Amino acid sequence: MSDAKADIGVLGMGTMGAMLALNIAEEDFETAIFNRTTEKAFKVRDDNPELAAKLHPENSLEEFVAALKTPRVVLIMVNAGKPVDEQIEHLKPLLEKGDIVIDGGNADFNDTVRRNKAMEGTGIHFVGMGVSGGELGARHGPSIMVGGDKAVWERLKPILQPVAAQYDGSPCVAWLGTDGAGHFVKTIHNGIEYADMQMIAEIYGIMRDGLGMAAPDMAKVFADWNTRGLASYLVEITAAVLAETDQETGKPLVDLIVDEAGQKGTGRWSVIEAQKLGIGATTLESAVSARGISSRRAERADAAKVYADLTLPASTFASGTEGLRELEEALETAKIIAYAQGYAIMAAASQEFTWNLPLGDIARIWRAGCIIRSDFLDDIAKAYETGETVINLLQTPTFSGRVAKGQAALRQVVSKATLAGVPVPALGAALFYFDDYRRARGTANLVQGQRDLFGAHTFTRFDKDGVQHHHWPAV
Repeated sequence: MSDAKADIGVLGMGTMGAMLALNIAEEDFETAIFNRTTEKAFKVRDDNPELAAKLHPENSLEEFVAALKTPRVVLIMVNAGKPVDEQIEHLKPLLEKGDIVIDGGNADFNDTVRRNKAMEGTGIHFVGMGVSGGELGARHGPSIMVGGDKAVWERLKPILQPVAAQYDGSPCVAWLGTDGAGHFVKTIHNGIEYADMQMIAEIYGIMRDGLGMAAPDMAKVFADWNTRGLASYLVEITAAVLAETDQETGKPLVDLIVDEAGQKGTGRWSVIEAQKLGIGATTLESAVSARGISSRRAERADAAKVYADLTLPASTFASGTEGLRELEEALETAKIIAYAQGYAIMAAASQEFTWNLPLGDIARIWRAGCIIRSDFLDDIAKAYETGETVINLLQTPTFSGRVAKGQAALRQVVSKATLAGVPVPALGAALFYFDDYRRARGTANLVQGQRDLFGAHTFTRFDKDGVQHHHWPAV
């Protein structure tokens, strides 16, 4: 490039890296770009002539680093895991004290914590940064979740704030805490995303298999729902997917798509971390499990033959306005419960890792740019603005009344689906979590008795202080 130095360098010209580079350049920042196959970086510039003056592809990693203003800012956008470690090792000899390395991929936050510690004493700053919004979000404004040293965040603000999505003039980017905080929050975002998508898919399954509705008619229903409490990006695109017609066959495209859902790991990580923290995230868990079951399509086809003669009660789903309203209310109620679980995971992690996560701010930066953006997030933000300690979103005045009212619809939908043999694992998990959470006296006392009998694990009593062990009869 010319003698003028770049404000930031983006390393990795895959879909997300290229789109972020274009976004940054469009915000008038000089942007150096590099890819292991150098032709790819030059192609990004050449394919975008309107931004070519701000994009500076380089032929080698050394030239890429040399093209940056000091202290340098390098944004790594490569596949999570070993490729990130390899790029860091290649970069370290070329960097100096005060330089900043950002991992903007979907990293396991445990790797981010490890990399942060490995950078200690080098003078090079490491930032784990969650980026949500997919290809379009990266290009036009994603939601950005920053972790790392707060002083480094102050240096990154001038670049990240204009690049991020904007909601009512407020940038959807925030510093969330030290080391792995940003990537952890992005992981939970994705876990909630899995649950939201799965619950929508289950409602679609009820409409298709329980009500016999055609895709175009379902599209109209979801488009209508998108004007009220369920207004969100995921409901909006659900309507768009259901409305799409295959040009070759004239059939609804959704009816031609193979029913196998992929996953890249973040949803699974969210469930693993919830388990480590001892937080019940049943709705997220069921969504991850459903994707796993979906991938066994041949096995499912064989099982369908085994149980082909199974007789189930006729569907009792109500059609018409009343029946659709019940589905809408059930989905909205289950959505609240799923988000409550996600926020409970983040609250526990905040305490465990001393991050002091700004949970209200997280809702605010998710209102635009990210995949789970919705009007509903405004309500979550407000729940944290009262100044009262939020133990769980289900206990807040913002949501408790809505859940109390909507649980009847959720209960009806899950019951009818169960009787009709229409699987609703995520909707059911949301309902069962709610029933378990609201029960003052549960059944774990029996579990504790069992554990004490076979393993002397001890228990506590209502009428005595201290830990107890009983001498059970030999069995």
